[in-house]
Amino acid sequence: MARPARRYWLFKSEPETYGFAQFAKDRKTFWNGVRNYQARNLLRDEIAVGDGVLFYHSNADPMAIVGIAKVVKAGYPDSTAFDANSDYHDPDSDPAAPTWFMVDIECVAPLREPLTRERLKAEPALADMVLLQRGSRLSVQPVAAAEWQRILKLGGGTESW
Repeated sequence: MARPARRYWLFKSEPETYGFAQFAKDRKTFWNGVRNYQARNLLRDEIAVGDGVLFYHSNADPMAIVGIAKVVKAGYPDSTAFDANSDYHDPDSDPAAPTWFMVDIECVAPLREPLTRERLKAEPALADMVLLQRGSRLSVQPVAAAEWQRILKLGGGTESW
């Protein structure tokens, strides 16, 4: 079965840890340190080069989608799991059979208008968005194509890139 040409995702980051302003300066980064099996499966098996990413500031005031990125390298072993000096070290992860994965993303653009959770919740077209569901805490989550297009329109982003 062929994979859709492009899929869309939302990645959460705390702005004090790694915010969009730093990402925009860096232009490219690896998305490491994810230690949730469901999110790991997405990074390892589903997220592909060319996919779109919404960059979301979590645990912030306000929490908001602030920018757009694209995947430039598909899932590969997260080396921080093997580094005893890393905050993300996992002594049970084996380099020969890695447990944790990461992807590389590249900055596309900031949204002209950050979209807060409150603004997103007020938008009927986004009612089913994973981010807005009760108990949704995944740091990496899917975004439907129609949700992606609506968010870009609301945020003043580039609708087709």
